[in-house]
Amino acid sequence: MSLDADTIVDRRRMRRKLTFWRVFAVLLAICAVVAVGAALRAPGTGMLTGQVGASIARVTITGLIRTDRQRVEAFETLAKSPAKAVIVHINSPGGTTSGSEELHDSIKRLKEQKPTVVVVDGLAASGGYIAALAADHIVAQETSLVGSIGVLFQYPNFTEALKTLGIKVEEIKSSPLKAAPNGFEPTSPEARAAIEAIVLDSYAWFRNLVKSRRNLDDAMLERVADGRVFTGRQGITLKLIDELGDERTAVAWLAKEKNIDPKTPVRDYRLRDRLGDLPFLHTAAVVTLEALGLGSFARHIEDWGAVRAIEPNPSASSVTTAAVCRKGRSPRRSRNL
Repeated sequence: MSLDADTIVDRRRMRRKLTFWRVFAVLLAICAVVAVGAALRAPGTGMLTGQVGASIARVTITGLIRTDRQRVEAFETLAKSPAKAVIVHINSPGGTTSGSEELHDSIKRLKEQKPTVVVVDGLAASGGYIAALAADHIVAQETSLVGSIGVLFQYPNFTEALKTLGIKVEEIKSSPLKAAPNGFEPTSPEARAAIEAIVLDSYAWFRNLVKSRRNLDDAMLERVADGRVFTGRQGITLKLIDELGDERTAVAWLAKEKNIDPKTPVRDYRLRDRLGDLPFLHTAAVVTLEALGLGSFARHIEDWGAVRAIEPNPSASSVTTAAVCRKGRSPRRSRNL
């Protein structure tokens, strides 16, 4: 009986010690986050703190484009910043129509507050080119690719595969065009016509945007709006871009046309996890908290606004360029540029 009492006392002591070390680990993690945040905000770290000061802000758009509210807010914040001008680097094959339109409108509103130049880093096709159209000036390298003025709607059809497997998908729906096309049956003429109407309407919007922003006549528009891409050299002749060059060319244009001092530094403007710049620290902090039985707190640390940089980064967003049938779900359809 005495032995049992001693065991209980020892266990209670161990629990108190474990609780102490858990609290200590949490406090240590918080201190580490604060220290890293302060270090990243310190002068000379190469990171911005939400105020780009007397500089030209550099924004980078890469990858596939989709709707991104955080990116919209990023441009709104940048428009109110002390930045003298903005250079938007684009390297994107496009994305969804809605995401591309949203990005275009964000850059357009930014342009109303800050002189804005787009520099094409390799590729500004389809939705990427829509985004570029919003700027005051478009610069591309001679071998960069621009254009791809067109709209694409893709979806898989598993009809023949299902027949081979002996699987039949049954459905009950309110009308023939509900959830059409669904990929589990041949596409009806009515469904194909409905989707084609969406594609053509989006294409007309895209064409009119190019025509108005690039001041093209009908003949020139027909030459460039057949879905193909063009090199920067071809783009000059076709009036798809304004100048050949790179970021230095963009700075020179800002100096000449917008009276921006050509010696003004160009600084990155971005939004990302502060701990994301130090992945080993991020991983160590989360793993440590998980090991201490504080998984929920680890998740809060990851989502905590204090570990996010103050400056937004309109980074690229990823979407599929074709509909994908996920396991256990209906095919997702996406209207892409």
